[in-house]
Amino acid sequence: MHIILDRGRAAAKTAPTEYKHTFHVNANCHHRAPGIQSLSLPRRLAHSRTSRTAAEREAILENLELWQDVAIALLFVWGGFVRSALGFGGAVLTLPFLLLVHNEPLVFLPVIAIHLMFFSGITVWQSHRHSARAGHTPDQASVNWPFLSYALRLMIVPKLIGVAGVIMLPADIVSSFIFIIVSVYAVSYILDRPFHSNSRWLDAFLMLLGGYVSGTSLVAAPLVVPVAASRVPRHQLRDTLFALWFILVGVKLAAFIYSGVDLQWRNQLWLLPCATVGHLIGLRFHAYTLRADTRLFFRLLGVGLLTVSVIGLVRALG
Repeated sequence: MHIILDRGRAAAKTAPTEYKHTFHVNANCHHRAPGIQSLSLPRRLAHSRTSRTAAEREAILENLELWQDVAIALLFVWGGFVRSALGFGGAVLTLPFLLLVHNEPLVFLPVIAIHLMFFSGITVWQSHRHSARAGHTPDQASVNWPFLSYALRLMIVPKLIGVAGVIMLPADIVSSFIFIIVSVYAVSYILDRPFHSNSRWLDAFLMLLGGYVSGTSLVAAPLVVPVAASRVPRHQLRDTLFALWFILVGVKLAAFIYSGVDLQWRNQLWLLPCATVGHLIGLRFHAYTLRADTRLFFRLLGVGLLTVSVIGLVRALG
């Protein structure tokens, strides 16, 4: 059971040596890698990065040790649990640990994105069906549509900018950005000083920044949740966030497909069941988390996240 990239082997066997290792674009250069002359500049850059590194990634990922396979499986169970129990955190509380097991953001991000879209869509649909059967009014519905519209207006454009960055930048830079962002979150958890805002301008800034961070890494929840929590009734918070993640992740996946990023379909076959186990367990705990004091939980989690992020930064920059 190994994580693999579907297209890496074919690219490694058929591409010329210079195409596998280098691709340079500048204003005065008209030499392009074979087979991509017809692509636009953004797609050429993205194609260059994903194709150039696919063979290198595959050589490593096909030889993961057993402990890495087990760790990845358990982390996806954990991510599924957190996502359904809290309504957020499936990426921010999982991705740093995954990158410590193996530092390849473009391997794990598509998997996490598809899981997030799948489970958030199912959860919102089930809640909507329950509300419709119960004859709930809009105020009693599980999704706060006015907030969802407000969030999307602010987040879509920076989201697209962030997606372009994660596709085109080297893996170590993307990983370092993720570890830095998560370190900031971890400190706020340890100090019990979560982000919050009483200003509509600060709310807008957090949502804009959240859109960009979501585009680069899917770890925007600590920026977005405080704004949502101040504007959305608690009984609507989880499903409103799920509806927001569903749309934003759909945008990210569309950009991945357009740019030729491998969506790791073969890996979904064993990682999706792992996430499903965690998701089902988390659903049982959701009602408890709505009324529980989770400060100690997040403080302990903050210590773990900060430790992992510091180690990850040292490894990425070393």
